[in-house]
Amino acid sequence: MTPPPGWYRDPSAPHQERRWDGTAWTEHRRAPGTTGFGAPPPSPQQPAQHQPMQHQPMQHQLMQHQLMQHQQPVHRQQPVPGRGRAVALATAAAALVAAIVTGVFVLGEDDGGPAAQAPPTTATSTAPEPVTATPTPSPKPSEPSADAPPVVEDQLNGITFPLPTGWVLPEYVTEDDVMMTTDGTYDCPGDGGVCRNGLVISRTVTANAESSPKALAQQDIEDAADDAYDRDLIGNKPFGGIESHEEVASGQVAVAGRAGYYVRWRVKTAKGPGGYVQSLVFPSTVGTESPILVRYVFDAGEDGPPLDDMDRITKGIRPVGDADTGGGVGSGIGPSGRP
Repeated sequence: MTPPPGWYRDPSAPHQERRWDGTAWTEHRRAPGTTGFGAPPPSPQQPAQHQPMQHQPMQHQLMQHQLMQHQQPVHRQQPVPGRGRAVALATAAAALVAAIVTGVFVLGEDDGGPAAQAPPTTATSTAPEPVTATPTPSPKPSEPSADAPPVVEDQLNGITFPLPTGWVLPEYVTEDDVMMTTDGTYDCPGDGGVCRNGLVISRTVTANAESSPKALAQQDIEDAADDAYDRDLIGNKPFGGIESHEEVASGQVAVAGRAGYYVRWRVKTAKGPGGYVQSLVFPSTVGTESPILVRYVFDAGEDGPPLDDMDRITKGIRPVGDADTGGGVGSGIGPSGRP
């Protein structure tokens, strides 16, 4: 038993319909619901066509036998009066329809033809959709601007120093109040030990009745030269001692908005290229406003830091928390070349 020719759901592609010519599938396909030639799919109430019993498989014979069993009682049943007869007829009709639907379904599967098709159903879920929480990024710590140079803070005197390229924070130094050093060390040419090409030292002037920055700078420059290039703290001579010195620059300079004064010497030593020392004094902006003394020690020669770094560091000194104060009249510090 085969369905009549028409359009049915394609077994190989359920989302479309395919033409059934009554015996086999054709190559014609279309979207569901499209109008065209051919008979519509049979409804469950449409009776199925019969074929000779000898050509039907065992499932078909079983279906036919069930049909006969359901049909015979209907023909042989004696008339039932009234309501009882109506109930009997309804029961027999329901059994016949069920047998026909079952036969069409089995026939469609066995012969490769279209089976009884049910309208597609869409599963619906009443469960709420999962909510994905969007993580809130943790606030990043504020970072200094890439254009702002790093600084070194002298908390005792309430000032900061810019840290030029090639300079680092002090590490493993024996001198007091060192703010920064050049990067790296070398073996001292004199009595041995470890030397550095550059130092910047900051301290408060105490136990001195003099308050003039000029007088204090002039008094300190000789001690600064001796401490840097003559003898160290334990009495050794890292450079063999100082042989001579000369003043190469001095004058008034504005530091952190205050009028200061500096003196710079060129020192020659018995061993090594010698170097430059500078004493800078200016009034403090905090506390009792005691003068602040800044010493610069720069080795001479190719390995020493450029003298321009003295100017850059001096001009960059600021009160803590103030990035705008500095410079002013007399801010030039004299010649920067190496004699």
